[in-house]
Amino acid sequence: MNFRQFAFRNVIRKKRTYAAHFLSSAFSVMVFFIYAVLLFHPDLQGQLKSSSGVASYLGTMGLKVSQYLIFIFSFLFLLYSTSAFLKVRKKEFGILAILGMSESQRKKLTFIENMIIGTAAIVGGILVGVLCTKLMLLASSRLLMLEEGLAFYIPFQAIWMTAGAFTLLFIVISLLTTRIGRRNEVLELIKSDEKPRPEPKASLLLTLLSIVLIGAGYGMVFHFVNNDAYYLWLIASAVGCVVLGTYFLFTQLSVYVIRALKRREGLFFRKVNLLTFTDLAYRMKDNAIMFFMVATVMAVAFSGVGVCLVIGDPDRSERENPYAFTYVTYPGSELTEKHLNSIDGALQEEGFIFEKTAVETNNDDKYPVIRLSEYNKLAKLLNYKQRTLNDDQMFILSGSIGRKGKSNHVDFVVDSSLLEGKQITGLELKERVNDYILPVAIDTIIVPDVIYASISSNKATQSTVYYVMPEWEKTLPIARELQSTVDKDLKVEKVEGSTENESTLQIVLSALVVDWYNAKQLNGILLIISVLVAVVFFTFAASFIYFRLYADLDRDEKQYEMIGKIGLSSKELGRLVTRQLLLMFFLPFVIGAVHSTIAFVNMGNLVQLPMLKHALYIYGAFLAVQIIYFFLIRSRYLGHMRRKLT
Repeated sequence: MNFRQFAFRNVIRKKRTYAAHFLSSAFSVMVFFIYAVLLFHPDLQGQLKSSSGVASYLGTMGLKVSQYLIFIFSFLFLLYSTSAFLKVRKKEFGILAILGMSESQRKKLTFIENMIIGTAAIVGGILVGVLCTKLMLLASSRLLMLEEGLAFYIPFQAIWMTAGAFTLLFIVISLLTTRIGRRNEVLELIKSDEKPRPEPKASLLLTLLSIVLIGAGYGMVFHFVNNDAYYLWLIASAVGCVVLGTYFLFTQLSVYVIRALKRREGLFFRKVNLLTFTDLAYRMKDNAIMFFMVATVMAVAFSGVGVCLVIGDPDRSERENPYAFTYVTYPGSELTEKHLNSIDGALQEEGFIFEKTAVETNNDDKYPVIRLSEYNKLAKLLNYKQRTLNDDQMFILSGSIGRKGKSNHVDFVVDSSLLEGKQITGLELKERVNDYILPVAIDTIIVPDVIYASISSNKATQSTVYYVMPEWEKTLPIARELQSTVDKDLKVEKVEGSTENESTLQIVLSALVVDWYNAKQLNGILLIISVLVAVVFFTFAASFIYFRLYADLDRDEKQYEMIGKIGLSSKELGRLVTRQLLLMFFLPFVIGAVHSTIAFVNMGNLVQLPMLKHALYIYGAFLAVQIIYFFLIRSRYLGHMRRKLT
């Protein structure tokens, strides 16, 4: 048997320990390959570009960024897991050193083993990626709403890019990990498993600091959103505080809490709690970094998917703009009647039920002004409360900028020359209304009809016709045809009576379904990017837990075998192991969910949309997978332990 055969058989013999490491590596290779296929697919870029230049650019950049993220996290994951594998094998390396293995041979052995696993992961990942390519292309064409679909296509650039990138990654990982353990003495390596572990200790100062940092991070996020403090340094500081606080939570606070529970004798000496708490303290200290990484990765995965679900929510699109069609024109245009007849005729021909109303807007230098009667028509059309005003009153309709979190905010400044012969300050500001009636960013002044009639005639006016219909999502073909017709007829004309310095207006037809369709395409790109990256992260997190269990398996078997000799039953073993596994599997999940919940709450405040539905979808999906994984690992792990009790 030569040296390469020895390394190969070493990997085969430890296949149980290497299983999660290999599968996670192969999965990241597969996802990287799928991103490369989408990146180089000619039909995808062509259809996105024809639909939206922004979508095409975002798709290209997003796929590239996703590849970078997967590559970087794969590097960190493999470096951590490979280093941890080698530390567990110290006793094995000590025995090999006694048998005559030199330091250079040990490095060669670890290098060859890592490259065997890496090569198998690359080949396996690409092969599975090829098998899954058609399915992913079908899913991608549906998510991106591509009318022509995506033909089956495997660019060789994707294969070479994936194989080259991960070969380089595994070579670098293998070279770095050969340096681990090179200075240890043989005796120290052999007795590494026999060294008594010191009792876990925690610093009260760092324990309190973890709470302060997480609280400060949450506070900064709420300040960022609720006080319009949109500073990059503020949100970066918030993330930094939460991440650092989470690290101290697992390394310090968890140990401190367990020590506090151990001091409660009534709880500590009840049934198997003595064994649970004693072993738990060591496990929390040993696995603190792993818990921290898993919780952070899960929080990132949850939040990323949540952002994408919000962007593509049709309720959000309809709430920001409740009108199926919005036709903007100006008085006196010869094209207005022609275009409105075309819109009405097209909708009636297809059997759509719709309502419409026209609103004249007087645009002063800062804020648009409309009549109260026309505002009430729109309010009635959208089932909002209709308003009343005295002749000396007005109210403000909040735009998307002024609407957020300012339901009682009425301070307002307008040009005092708005009314001819009157001061705007002479009108009492009755209230600020936050109803979603006009799809504009800035605030709008609503005045009584008699006041509107007295506004100076030298102000530019425009007429907007709003269409409301329940089945607006089915109007895409009509909307595109109508917009094409309007674009052909589009011309810019001076508004009658306007001054030389006043800008002209142009005819515009916007369709909610087109805006929503473009947003869905952008969201589809983000969803493909975020979900696959999140699944990769989640897989890495699961692999961390799997590795920690099986890295300590031999030690745990000896421990439970000794405890079994003094009376630990199989039922008590099951209860003890279940408690420990529940903590390992679900404590990082809970912490990650808490972090992402804070993000969801603030995201909801930012976009003025409830996030509960999206959060429940995300948590439910990931939790279901985690529960299945928990019971699978618990069954296998308990099987190993119970064999030692018999």
